Amino acid sequence: MLAKVINARFLDADDHHPQSNKDKMKAGIPLSDKDRIPWLETLRDALRVSLANGETVILGCSALQKHYREILRCADPNYVPGSFTCAVKFILLSVAADVLAARLEKRAAEGNHFMPSKLLQSQLDSLQIDESEGILKVDASLDPQDTLKMFNHQDDNEELVTECRHLKHMNPI
Repeated sequence: MLAKVINARFLDADDHHPQSNKDKMKAGIPLSDKDRIPWLETLRDALRVSLANGETVILGCSALQKHYREILRCADPNYVPGSFTCAVKFILLSVAADVLAARLEKRAAEGNHFMPSKLLQSQLDSLQIDESEGILKVDASLDPQDTLKMFNHQDDNEELVTECRHLKHMNPI
């Protein structure tokens, strides 16, 4: 949805999982770093190509840990590891676990997701947020359409709107 608002390309990280990862999650087995790292490197490479082509890209991705986000930041060829200053920005959609579980169950029932909701807690447990990374946090507990409206109300969400305008008008790498 955000990609449409800022006229960006949308990549869903779930579309890039190898079948072995999907099968593992369907079986209720959490992914390990051994499973995730090649997937994240594939995402990084896809971002790198899009950014090199001058595209603004929104990547829907769990990127739960700092070192996962570092892999994605390296899509920017000018990125200095550990500096957190680059063309790749992160927005954390903050929402209660029960709301996430309900959304995940709905997607699974519609045939739109392969991960069972019982794996959600393992993902939440592995979430690491370091304030020094400058991750923008957005309250996404509302209906997704209402959450999206926040991107258009500068008075209420100046930091969010400024960041999205930066994404929209960012000079390509």
